[in-house]
Amino acid sequence: MSTNTVRIEKTVMKGCPQGSCCGPGFWKLLYNSLLQLELTSHSKTIAFADDLLILTKGDSIVEAENFMNLELSKISDWAQSNKIRFNENKSKAMLMSRRKRKERKKTEIYVNNKIIEQVNSIKYLGIIFDNKMTFREHVNFIEEKCKKLIFTLAKSAKLMWGLKHEALKTIYMGGILPVWNSLLNKKCYRSKIIRIQRLINIKIAKAYHTVSNGALCHNGTNSD
Repeated sequence: MSTNTVRIEKTVMKGCPQGSCCGPGFWKLLYNSLLQLELTSHSKTIAFADDLLILTKGDSIVEAENFMNLELSKISDWAQSNKIRFNENKSKAMLMSRRKRKERKKTEIYVNNKIIEQVNSIKYLGIIFDNKMTFREHVNFIEEKCKKLIFTLAKSAKLMWGLKHEALKTIYMGGILPVWNSLLNKKCYRSKIIRIQRLINIKIAKAYHTVSNGALCHNGTNSD
């Protein structure tokens, strides 16, 4: 390890297992130099653990493509200098544009001199981004995830036994409702949250399926 004034060397006789206490610290020292690379003003890097996200923009698709390949060439040189190799099979490219005019939509983005797969949506840190930034796929994913959670809770939240309504309400307020808070102002998604809300409210209120949603919200979570 070298600093401005000190250089320390030590022979390593054993490997460092993944998940070790010192692993994140060593990785941070190494990866920080990648985040300090001089990119063009059109681009920005975002990193989490060993995942790297590169955002670039251009006045046209061709220009954005050229900028992206320029940045990736700098990153490839960094990787080679630090004896690291990015996996081109796990790398994805996505063109984000709402332009309706006819132009080439297929991009050629290279990693390790190979064209990486272009996708219409990508999952990053638990959020699904689509190429139109509508978040429709993410909302559908969250809807299915919430349904699975509610159906799992239903097994231990029967009418006369199991989880009490206080516990179910806590799970709903902490594990389900926050996911939807940012979407409640969009009419196209309100029907989905109402369906999810009704499923959990029936369990919280220990009510019949014929009870109206308005009554469930008043007696169940008061979250409307």
